Amino acid sequence: MQYKASTPEDYIKQIPEDRIPHFEKLRKTILENLPKGFEEGMQYGHIGYFVPHSIYPDGYHCTPSEPLPFMAIASQKNFVALYHSGIYASQELMDWFVGEYPKHCKRKLDMGKSCIRFKKVEEIPFELIAELCTKMSVEQWISIYESAIKK
Repeated sequence: MQYKASTPEDYIKQIPEDRIPHFEKLRKTILENLPKGFEEGMQYGHIGYFVPHSIYPDGYHCTPSEPLPFMAIASQKNFVALYHSGIYASQELMDWFVGEYPKHCKRKLDMGKSCIRFKKVEEIPFELIAELCTKMSVEQWISIYESAIKK
């Protein structure tokens, strides 16, 4: 689903009311645990967490005017999504997350390449997401991005 929002607060006001408390907790969890240097803002219609141009002037290779994306959260039609580019780019991080997930959630992991889908918002594993946020610094993300993704 696409929301017309210019700020994270505007975005949250537009999502289904029953999701708001869980979505706000997810946002807070990310903001409290994301390493220094990442910034929050709106990116591609979602709440994004990215490396600002002040740190990485090249920006995103697909759209250099955009800062380098790292994570995002979104309220989709049937689920809340957490997008994490580090999981997509680092097999080690992917393996860690997949191995840890069952320790935090009874429900089977519903995941695409970088998208983790939560159909039951009351079962979002906030502690696991907090730990995931701490696993990659801005410098590590730029290095992985440049070696594995940027062509």
